[in-house]
Amino acid sequence: MRIHFIAIGGAAMHNLAMAVASKPGYTVTGSDDEIFDPALTHLRDAGLLPKEFGWHAENITPDIDAVILGMHAREDNPELKRARELGLKIYSFPEYLYEQTRDKTRIVVAGSHGKTTTTAMILYVMQRLGIEADYMVGAQIEGFERMVRLSTTAKYAVFEGDEYLTSPLDRRSKFLWYHPHVAILTGIAWDHINVFPTFPEYVDTFRRFVHSFEPQGKLVYYSGDENLKMLAAEAPTDMTCIPYSEYTGEVKMQVFGRHNMQNLQAACLALQQIGVEPEDFYREIASFTGASNRLEKICESRTAVAYRDFAHSPSKLKATVEAVKERYPEKRLVACMELHTFSSLMADFLPQYKGCMDKADTALVYFNPEVVEHKRLQSFNPSDVQTAFGGKVEVFTDNSEMLKRLQSINYDNTALLMMSSGTFGGLDVKSMATELINSK
Repeated sequence: MRIHFIAIGGAAMHNLAMAVASKPGYTVTGSDDEIFDPALTHLRDAGLLPKEFGWHAENITPDIDAVILGMHAREDNPELKRARELGLKIYSFPEYLYEQTRDKTRIVVAGSHGKTTTTAMILYVMQRLGIEADYMVGAQIEGFERMVRLSTTAKYAVFEGDEYLTSPLDRRSKFLWYHPHVAILTGIAWDHINVFPTFPEYVDTFRRFVHSFEPQGKLVYYSGDENLKMLAAEAPTDMTCIPYSEYTGEVKMQVFGRHNMQNLQAACLALQQIGVEPEDFYREIASFTGASNRLEKICESRTAVAYRDFAHSPSKLKATVEAVKERYPEKRLVACMELHTFSSLMADFLPQYKGCMDKADTALVYFNPEVVEHKRLQSFNPSDVQTAFGGKVEVFTDNSEMLKRLQSINYDNTALLMMSSGTFGGLDVKSMATELINSK
């Protein structure tokens, strides 16, 4: 089988390409107009890095069995046009994952927050118990070589279910392709406003997800979310709906925060549906340290500690700030976040952040006006952000000024929390945090 990836350099796409290339009998090629690390190094090491960047119609030949199209490619992509002219089979990323796991029991973790961590918890326990699984998860997990695995031997497949668009050709949510046997819904908090301009539209894509299960599906849902309770009440009659709250047991965990105790309970219930006993789950999950960039401890000194997190939406931001404050009630909490995603940089969406950083003793918000302009969004100024967040939030549009402010703080008895789905304009967050908390 020869598979060609259009836009192979994406975080998920390059991991899928490596997973496919590792299967016996498969040959993988790919293209992209730009590729950055870590994808660049990963693809080079795997022998899958394109010889030259750019889109070239001549890459698409009749002997290709399937083309996998990434979100980064546009509809007028020359390679995509050529593939259509030749009548080649074209898959989106989620469609191909489903195609490769049709005969497996699929567990899907969906929701506005906690997807990556909950998926990682499930995979971690399955690995510890010797239960083989194919998977797709949105972050690197300790003990797992890649973010995607496909095999001919696993009976289970575990997917992080994203509600964002499938591909340039398919504007449905990715998770609608997966048709789970078991799924988790962690909560619904408005996100991706560029795709779902109203909250009811956002809720509706989760409604369609609930109706996309295989017959006699099992839905594990957070009972504290009124929208999820509504969707469970509307679920197909052959579906089993299982509510959960948060874990309140006595097993000492490496992870912390109420949201992680909820994630943990969801993971336990999902695995029960395939025969994992609760006592086995809790024994193994006790050593789980988390997924990369998800409330990840990056450095610690005698009197200070620093974490980084992927939090960017209001619900994620609020949960992460509160978790760190709860974990270190005696420490001063310095929380710094970047407005980086499309939704977070929309002026109309900013009011959703009201009160999200109130638990921080010092709260900093950074955004780059050039990124707002590049995304062709309505401009706004720091005072708009300050008003939207409320409290004593300090707002920066220059990362060097933000860094000066961070450097002015005495980190004795302090917890530093850096939150972004980006890089704060190119900062090495781990090195910066290490230097800050060890400064005198």
